[in-house]
Amino acid sequence: MRTKTRVTAAVLAATTALSLSACRDSRSGGSGGGKDGGQVTIMVGGIDKVIYLPAKLTEQLGYFKEQGVNVKLLTEPAGAQAENVLISGDVQGVVGFYDHTVDLQTKGKCIQSVVQFADVPGEAEMVATGKAGDVASPAAFKGKKLGVTSPGSSTDFLTRALAVRNGVKTSDYTTVKAGAGPTFISTLENGGIDAGMTTDPTIAKLTTTGKAKIMVDMRTEEGTRKALGGLYPASSLYMDCAYVKAHTETVQKLANAFVKTLGWIKAHQPAEIAAKMPADYNGGDAKLYEKSIGDSISMFTEDGVMPAEGAKNVLEVLAQFSPNVQGKKDTVDLSKTYTTEFVTKAKQ
Repeated sequence: MRTKTRVTAAVLAATTALSLSACRDSRSGGSGGGKDGGQVTIMVGGIDKVIYLPAKLTEQLGYFKEQGVNVKLLTEPAGAQAENVLISGDVQGVVGFYDHTVDLQTKGKCIQSVVQFADVPGEAEMVATGKAGDVASPAAFKGKKLGVTSPGSSTDFLTRALAVRNGVKTSDYTTVKAGAGPTFISTLENGGIDAGMTTDPTIAKLTTTGKAKIMVDMRTEEGTRKALGGLYPASSLYMDCAYVKAHTETVQKLANAFVKTLGWIKAHQPAEIAAKMPADYNGGDAKLYEKSIGDSISMFTEDGVMPAEGAKNVLEVLAQFSPNVQGKKDTVDLSKTYTTEFVTKAKQ
């Protein structure tokens, strides 16, 4: 079993530090983030999830070293926890969903995506096979137990979005913290949830074993537009705005490395991509892992550029259900939630 590096203590501390975070920014964080050329610590919201594959793949391909930047990758299964560690200043970046940058701006914090890995979520709402007839669509969410990685995570955001867009109030169903991977699968198997939001390779494991069926597929542009009314840029590298401004050289090196990886993904087949990843990422089933990459690979951008249309739709979707964004939609400055400056230079 793979041992994942975690910063559990930092996560616990971060929750209570939110109210004090205005006095800190990522410049005060540890891990040598204080000057260009030092170590950059990046928290990944589930490093073995296919949606975040570019993070580890960049390391595996040697592109961080090629750029002369010392990157340490950590992992937490839920994006909400990864977000908290960034806010507390314990890491310099997060590989997670773009929608957190919009949500955080309504709380007075400036976080921005500097490399946009994907323009769709890469997620699917899965329903237990035995309950597929009863829960055929989000319109049937009322009274059901729905799994998310954790409350406040992007899987939670997406679940709420599907509910509201299909006439179901978020108070009409029960949100269950189901985690990801084996935890999610076991929760579904034992009846702890009726359906839930997850990613590959969990999706592939559930469908190939017949334990669950795909209710809503947001791994493709077509499926995402149908479910959410447009693109929904998701997986990205986001950082504190103050850090980005103070460490442009380091951020540019990161962008160079990630954009090169995104181009490499587009030029290679799933089997070739899987072969570059750590062997234990396939969970003992190399073919299934290869399939999971193939099923999700279209989600990745080729150049790391944020589609402006997509950013606007994320705000529209969040405004439909998020208590943080509702009533504040017109005050959100999307131009501060992402930048294309670094990826544009990387392409050149």
